[in-house]
Amino acid sequence: MLTRDQLSAMALPVGDDGVLIGTDGQGAPAVLGLFRPTAYDVVLVGGVWTAQLIALRAAATGARVAVETGRGQAWAPVAQAAGGGQPCVTVHPVGRIGPQGASVAAPVLVVRDCGARPTRSRLSAGPWQTTLTLLPFLGPGAERLLASADLVGVQRIAPQEAELAGKALALPASEIAALSNLGDGVTLWGNRRRRAFVQGGPTGAEAQVLGQARRVD
Repeated sequence: MLTRDQLSAMALPVGDDGVLIGTDGQGAPAVLGLFRPTAYDVVLVGGVWTAQLIALRAAATGARVAVETGRGQAWAPVAQAAGGGQPCVTVHPVGRIGPQGASVAAPVLVVRDCGARPTRSRLSAGPWQTTLTLLPFLGPGAERLLASADLVGVQRIAPQEAELAGKALALPASEIAALSNLGDGVTLWGNRRRRAFVQGGPTGAEAQVLGQARRVD
């Protein structure tokens, strides 16, 4: 497990406007500015729980969320719970998602929950549209996805996978070692310039939909 000093030593590439994802090592809110005037690509190596939490919170900010997945039954409760009955979270089979029409007034988060080796997305990248690709683990070819992403989140992974992530993100040895021992709610967010370990957890209402934080689906 990480010490408080290790958590506090990090700096997360976030601002004060965006989607709350948890707290940093000093207990301050950690906020991701997901929606930008240019396309934004995020890769999360972890469990579906964290991706679903981000989807719910993105929807709460007024964004639309489109989920491309082969396990629609896992996402159905999220779609039903978000938006107070409004269709702000939609679920699509893999390869069946259409253009989303993102704009500054209607930003879109596209979640690709398509397994460890996702096929190329049919959607064109565009402004105010962020793509979050969920990888349950790091398989062959994953280094390319990590290296090309604007932001990467890494949860607990095996030591061999940690070495791959460390190479892609230029992590020091201490952080590579830490990746194999992270708690269920902890994610390393960052890129080659800055990064931070963030502790995430649900509100009471979110826990009713998602349960408590977990790494393994």
